Amino acid sequence: MAGFFDNFFGTLGVVIDSWGWADKAASRIVVNKLVRSTRSRPHPWSTASDYTSWKGLTDRTFLARQLPAADLGDLPDLAAVAQLFERPEGMQRLSKKSTCLFPAFAQYLTDGFLRTDPVDKRRTSSNHEIDLCALYGRTESQTDALRLKAEDAGSKGRLKSQDLNGEEYPLYHFLPDSTDVDPQFAALDRPLGTSVPQHEGSPAVDFGSLFAIGGDRANSTPFTSMMNTLLLREHNRIAGELEQRNPGWDDERVFQTARNIMIALYIKIVIEQYINHITPAPFSLEADPSVAWDAEWNRPNWMTVEFSLLYRWHSLMPDVIEWSDRQIPLMSFSLDNRPLIEVGLAAAFEAAARQPAADLGAFNTGAALMRVEVGAVHQGRTNRLASYNDYRVEYGLDRVEQFSDISSDPAVEAKLRELYGSVDKVEFYPGLFAEDLVDKSPLPNLLMIMVGVDAFSQALTNPLLSKHVFNAQTFTQWGLDLIMETRSVGDILQRQGAMTDGSTIVMTQPGWRYGWYRP
Repeated sequence: MAGFFDNFFGTLGVVIDSWGWADKAASRIVVNKLVRSTRSRPHPWSTASDYTSWKGLTDRTFLARQLPAADLGDLPDLAAVAQLFERPEGMQRLSKKSTCLFPAFAQYLTDGFLRTDPVDKRRTSSNHEIDLCALYGRTESQTDALRLKAEDAGSKGRLKSQDLNGEEYPLYHFLPDSTDVDPQFAALDRPLGTSVPQHEGSPAVDFGSLFAIGGDRANSTPFTSMMNTLLLREHNRIAGELEQRNPGWDDERVFQTARNIMIALYIKIVIEQYINHITPAPFSLEADPSVAWDAEWNRPNWMTVEFSLLYRWHSLMPDVIEWSDRQIPLMSFSLDNRPLIEVGLAAAFEAAARQPAADLGAFNTGAALMRVEVGAVHQGRTNRLASYNDYRVEYGLDRVEQFSDISSDPAVEAKLRELYGSVDKVEFYPGLFAEDLVDKSPLPNLLMIMVGVDAFSQALTNPLLSKHVFNAQTFTQWGLDLIMETRSVGDILQRQGAMTDGSTIVMTQPGWRYGWYRP
């Protein structure tokens, strides 16, 4: 089934040679073509009601909708639909392209803005921005709790941290030998999964190793904690450099400028490492803020219910994590930062970049994560999402006419037919993940388009990247230069003095080849 990228790049690839690799003009064409494949914000609908209302257009505690609520009629039993995701024991498909750094980065990124209320699935606590709230907190009171707030020389603008085994980490969230929160962190959200009593079958929590950080999900695995720890170290390093270069600045200005730099720098990595890993484009896309400056799609962000579902990439995680010094079963790789502290940050990133991720898609989710797959299907129904075919049309794709148009795998095709009978009855979430993967991408076609649309239309519209803000006055010239020269998490890791080669900290497996058009 030919997709957006197959058709588009077949033509564009011929043009690229005349411009040179990674040309800004080529990136501009791709971004605009992709974002314009669907309607721009604001959406007429939200989860507040089935019709357009002032509440639905202004109350951002509700999720937006890309399509109006729909009644799909009788649907198969949730347990039966879950069988579409369930992987046979011992038959996990591993990705030929991605390392575990890809899902690690994806989880840390999306947990910052996809924050569906666990009780009311129509609502969200999101700020609707890529704002590094996992590092800085969602509110001013949370940010204040995480800041050192010291005017002493060598301390201005810093986030609180501690030394463990000769390395810098966040402080602990809980009091020693206790499940009580340290009073200085009372304003923070309690780490997700630490409420008592815990859900049956949930992994044991090591309260003593959980960090005090801005996001309630950023302690979920040592992979997400390593991402946050790296960014905390970089914030404090940048604050130190700013203080030295601007001796007249107080703590507040050092902190706020370091935060500005960090958010812009992070968005650049989102596009130039993460999105470039996803896309099969015949060149590397560039994070050029000017693409959005005069674009008609440059509108305030508002996360949608569809976006909150399409990022449920549970099947990407392998059953066993090949850690630096041991093998850790996936169910034990949760709410316990001891593996990270024991081996150190560089070794953790090396482990993530060395191990293949699993394939995203049908029949590849392990038993440990099946509960969340069932929950995702149920959430789609609770929010009365339109059909998979309707979303294909919304994004400029042809409606599928038979199950083989969704998947070339006979087993997937047969399961879809058994479940739904008609392709027009296939639900949004199951349809997304039943599709074949796009050649040279770790994602299926519709999912990849939707990720790309939201990535560019939400990342490049960040206020810090706007026409009158993205300048040396906001970041200092040193900070602006630092943003422009940073393209990967490996670049940041190497700046921390880690004994590792930053170029090896990759989302793409070393043996992977894009073909004739891309190194």
